[in-house]
Amino acid sequence: MSILGTRVVRVEDPVLLTRGATYTSDLTDERLTGAVHLTIIGSALAHARIRSVDVTAARQAPGVVDVFTAADLTELEPIPPLMPMYEDHMTRPWLAGEVVRFVGEPVAAVLTEEPYQGEDAAELVEIDYDPLPAVVDLRAAARDEVVLHPAAGTNTVVSFGHDSEPDEHLFDDCEVVVSQEMVNQRLAPVPLETRAAAAVWENGRCTLWCSTQAAQTARDQIVGWLGLDADALHIITPDVGGGFGAKIGADPEHALVAWLARRLNRPVRWSENRSDSMVGMVHGRGQLQTVTIGGRRDGRVLAYRLDAVQDCGAYPRLGPLLASFTRMMAPGVYAIDKVEARARSVVTTTTPIAAYRGAGRPEATAAIERAMDLFAAEIGMDPAELRKRNVIAPDDFPHKTPTGARYDSGDYAAAIDRALQAAGYQELRAEQAARRERGDVVQLGIGVSAYVEITGGGAFSEHAAIEVHPDGSATVLTGTSPHGQGHATAWAMLANERLGIPLDRITVVHGDTDRIPQGSGTMGSRSLQVGGAAVEQAARELIDVAKQRAADLLEADPDDLVVDTGSASIGVAGAPGAQVSFAELAARERLAVDTLFDSGAPTFPFGSHVAVVEVDTESGKVALRRVVAVDDAGRVLNPLLAEGQRHGGIAQGAAQALLEEVRFDEDGNPTTGNLASYTIPSAADLCSYEASNTETPTF
Repeated sequence: MSILGTRVVRVEDPVLLTRGATYTSDLTDERLTGAVHLTIIGSALAHARIRSVDVTAARQAPGVVDVFTAADLTELEPIPPLMPMYEDHMTRPWLAGEVVRFVGEPVAAVLTEEPYQGEDAAELVEIDYDPLPAVVDLRAAARDEVVLHPAAGTNTVVSFGHDSEPDEHLFDDCEVVVSQEMVNQRLAPVPLETRAAAAVWENGRCTLWCSTQAAQTARDQIVGWLGLDADALHIITPDVGGGFGAKIGADPEHALVAWLARRLNRPVRWSENRSDSMVGMVHGRGQLQTVTIGGRRDGRVLAYRLDAVQDCGAYPRLGPLLASFTRMMAPGVYAIDKVEARARSVVTTTTPIAAYRGAGRPEATAAIERAMDLFAAEIGMDPAELRKRNVIAPDDFPHKTPTGARYDSGDYAAAIDRALQAAGYQELRAEQAARRERGDVVQLGIGVSAYVEITGGGAFSEHAAIEVHPDGSATVLTGTSPHGQGHATAWAMLANERLGIPLDRITVVHGDTDRIPQGSGTMGSRSLQVGGAAVEQAARELIDVAKQRAADLLEADPDDLVVDTGSASIGVAGAPGAQVSFAELAARERLAVDTLFDSGAPTFPFGSHVAVVEVDTESGKVALRRVVAVDDAGRVLNPLLAEGQRHGGIAQGAAQALLEEVRFDEDGNPTTGNLASYTIPSAADLCSYEASNTETPTF
């Protein structure tokens, strides 16, 4: 019986539930003995010239080893924008010395013997600011009323789809046209573990521990920023307490820790507090969208236009690229003949924005799904029925959208029907109508959505290695980097399926650039379909090597050999006694393979959800009562892991819909800078989810 598709309990959990995880702040490596502790002083203003930074008193405070300002880091070049397509004059300083551009931007670095001493010394640093106008509103930013980076001459980082003028005839054939402006608000990722790093230099080489989703990417970024040789930096990723996209690669603060450790010739540790994290760690989402949708009164949608302005914060990280994903996925699951999508990414005097839980694609889904609701309301049609009339037909795959995406496979109408049936949609509508007729104080809200995602986009390949040891155990090395997804369980299942080695004898290793020099990390919903596929490919290649060696021992043709997963051995087909175990082969000669899997293209999973809420019309309080989710990601490796991921995604989606939003006042001051003002949901704010799935294979 295959282990694939079964509910295997996570092998990671016993340690997490007993000893506990080892995060970067928990490290006890003896090389970090005597480390000094970094406290970063962030700007108190959103936009200002720095007249002076006086650290005299801070340097004399108890426990202070040193204090650094921009004047001490002149040997370092400013950090360039992440992508070559971006406006190249929007560089970021390591520590702001002339101008600050968001509240929380690093201005000074205090090094102390004990962590608490840094907070005290930071209070003694005197920074004299000359305030400049802030720009928070995206419309104003796009108009270049206040230019954040004068050398660039504009606030526009990059634009997509603006190479041609809008089609003034796009809606000529439409009987009904509806338009609306909407905000996909900025969110804070709020991982349980904030950003952290620790560094030590030995014999001209730095070992840097940091909380990241992609160790190899972090290494490549930092060596580039610091001008190091490629082999001068060793990145190790301990347990990571959540990422959600905010920990892809490295932050400048991680590199600063490494630089300071070399400068002081002492280990350096850094872990930000929650308030600093809320304004210093990258945010997500942040789009102003204008949708226009048109079609016939019989429910056929003929044209759709999406104009989006993407907030990038003060410096371009991954934020500008989000708009391109939104543009590409603009049509959603619908067969709309005429689609026009344009997006512009602009800088503002706010915390930089990067990837967050879907990175640009949920923004596209929100826009088209709300547009469909607007159109349904205008023509008086049930919104679920409107969706089913306009989805791409199952026999129209692979499907090329007007915005350039190539959907591999799908049956969108079936997912909608299944979600409606599971929710008891007709009964819900009847109950909703009855409450309205009675004029109940508590009314019923019913939301229906259909979506298509892109997974593995932009990172089609991944490295994996497997070695079987003489004692019969195995080690799997992976370029992915888990932070709660259950990779150790899933990757062990894949190796077990092919090799028969028990799960508890398979160790999965990640996040060490010396042991795994090449890898793309974990982001973009790519890990299982690319990283997991790499592990499965490595297992098959290891079997091929083992068969060649076993053939000599068994005096058989390799083509006549088969794997007996029950005994983790290779034997002659039809001859039970003629076999040799993987362990025996490993004892004779090292048995290991290293492989690179390349999927060549992304895939496009899809689904449909129904949400039911109750709204108190007197108080405005909204209570989430039900979420019915039908998702299609093809064959599910481990339903337990998949359900956990779905529950987390639904919870964060509900949180954005009902509770979460990062806010700034007109002067660029954050008004949601802690967990008292930024409301994340607890279990009491959520409901149990009713989840099922369909399985549509990729062509």
